[in-house]
Amino acid sequence: MSTPRSSPSLLARQWQHGGWLSALLLPLSALTAWAVARKRAAYQSGAKRSYRAPVPVVVVGNIYVGGTGKTPVVIATVQGLRARGFTPGVVSRGYGVKIGAQARVGVGALEAARFGDEPALIARATDAPVSVHPKRALAAQALLQAHPEVDVIVSDDGLQHLALARDVEIVVQDERGVGNGRLLPAGPLREPASRLREVDVVVTNIGTPDGRPADTGNARPRPVRMWLEPADTRNIENGATRPLSAYAGQARIVAAAGIGNPERFFSTLRAAGITLDATLPLPDHHDYAESPFQAMTADTILVTSKDAIKCAALHDARLWEVPVQASFSDPRLFDWLAQALRQPAQA
Repeated sequence: MSTPRSSPSLLARQWQHGGWLSALLLPLSALTAWAVARKRAAYQSGAKRSYRAPVPVVVVGNIYVGGTGKTPVVIATVQGLRARGFTPGVVSRGYGVKIGAQARVGVGALEAARFGDEPALIARATDAPVSVHPKRALAAQALLQAHPEVDVIVSDDGLQHLALARDVEIVVQDERGVGNGRLLPAGPLREPASRLREVDVVVTNIGTPDGRPADTGNARPRPVRMWLEPADTRNIENGATRPLSAYAGQARIVAAAGIGNPERFFSTLRAAGITLDATLPLPDHHDYAESPFQAMTADTILVTSKDAIKCAALHDARLWEVPVQASFSDPRLFDWLAQALRQPAQA
């Protein structure tokens, strides 16, 4: 049985290569450009003020709309800074969750329904305190009030959230790069491609290792390639573990992903030698209020960690989480980051 593959929509294809629809939307992109420039000018002139936290802030974001692999970079950044003597905390918007006036702060096993799927995943993977609110300045203030031991804040997304001042900006992109180079809605960009020249690090998610030499040097922005390495799978119902290699050669395996780029997850599984009977791409941040798996005849259903956070309530013993860990072409990335964050304190 062949594995169905999802085809990009017309707009998604034109976001990458251009075309008549993209050209038709260019006047609206001009409005986006005006709004972006006006917002940046307001903060640069002082008409709007950014909150400057008493500790350094690292923003991990993107300019390409949708998923590019930010969450694994956030997790790796928290772990890398902790290994170098910092006590990190995380702020996030809490996408898809109604937060209210006050930020929510938690540690450890957080409910995705209250904090959002990505913050819950980051909290579980890092055990760092996480604070969520659409206004990240409020999230940062609440985080530091609840956890005064935090000495560096990592912002999950928020590159365009200029109300929170930052010390380091890390942009994550994938193989799509800047697409057709146009702003929304004629293209996929939240900000002009020239914004990449202003950030500190550009991480390119290449999916699998490409065999090229390690990135070194002091260029700015610092270019880094990233790939995701899958770890042992975990049964969501009973916690049992199994090597990913154990699925090679098995039949009746389905993969599902509610992330920004589901095909990237499916490609990772195929690269591990797994034959997928079917794939189920779901909308990013899919809530799993109802099971999409009931009619499936699969023996095994492989899902991402972001999906697994929300699938426990389904009580389906066929569901196995495939955790991934980010690896980077720059062996000194987090040494450089730690030094960059300490420089202001030494000045």
